[in-house]
Amino acid sequence: MRRSFAVLAGVLLMGALTVPASAADGTGDQGFTLKDPRIAESSGLAASRRHPGIYWTHNDSGDGPYIFAVDSRTGKTVARVTLRGIGAPRDDEAISIGPDNQIYLGDIGDNFGGKWPYVWIYRLPEPKVLKDETVTATQYVVKYENGPRDAESLVVHPKTGRVYIIDKKEDGGHLYEGPATLSTSGANIFKPIATVDLWATDAAFSPDGRQLAVRGYLGGISYDWNGGRIKREGQLDVPLQRQGEGVTYSADGTKLLYSSEGVDSEVVAKDAPGQPSAKSPSAKGSSGSAGDGPDAGSYKLGAVIVAVGAAALFGLRRLRRRS
Repeated sequence: MRRSFAVLAGVLLMGALTVPASAADGTGDQGFTLKDPRIAESSGLAASRRHPGIYWTHNDSGDGPYIFAVDSRTGKTVARVTLRGIGAPRDDEAISIGPDNQIYLGDIGDNFGGKWPYVWIYRLPEPKVLKDETVTATQYVVKYENGPRDAESLVVHPKTGRVYIIDKKEDGGHLYEGPATLSTSGANIFKPIATVDLWATDAAFSPDGRQLAVRGYLGGISYDWNGGRIKREGQLDVPLQRQGEGVTYSADGTKLLYSSEGVDSEVVAKDAPGQPSAKSPSAKGSSGSAGDGPDAGSYKLGAVIVAVGAAALFGLRRLRRRS
């Protein structure tokens, strides 16, 4: 959601210059295009376990209580599910699938950096048959132990079913742990348990629950879950996108798929950490900043290039207006 001009301009510039991968070959988990014009602000992504090749996504703020099932082989929507039994969503930012094929939708965005005293999580069973329908959802009230905050990352551990949220801060945020079981009576208090060295826009657990991938606009970090005492392993190969806000592991855990806002946006697949063709992640700097480790040079260089490009574009526009 809200972001600084320099970063946003840089992302827009680099995204415009990047040629996206084509999904026309129907390779599915190798990447695809979101072809539904109703999906204009894809803000979260989750791979279905019940329906192979299906990915769930949703729009950002301003849309209704909907989630979309997209066939990765064609990029077409095969079902739009309407959530019933909840209030009007304010800012849906993340989606995750937990044990027993339960879908969790995080209405956790706060563009005002702490205006909302509480946010919500919605839970619904993943439909057995993919079709347009209305499904009753359970609504949970969420509060943070140390006060309101903006967040765009929600993950559900695939083994324990415990829910976690990562807040969104430019200088890095925290991993918040929810109660062992969410309750519909009263607020569920989420407590910070670890630092996250990234301006996080989404996160995802590996199918076995051993790895946590966290992405931002310009990079990402792979963590060893370590029972919640996360240990940094290395940088993720995050593609340059216009406004990258989604990430998920493929159902088999071999790929990480990255989504972006915008009509006809591309979902780009990259090898997940630990795969034979993936770059070996660094195990150093488990608590360092996003600029630490052996990939720091390329990460910082990329950020500098983006900033310079944004400044040049802004300056060129000013000169044109003056002339």
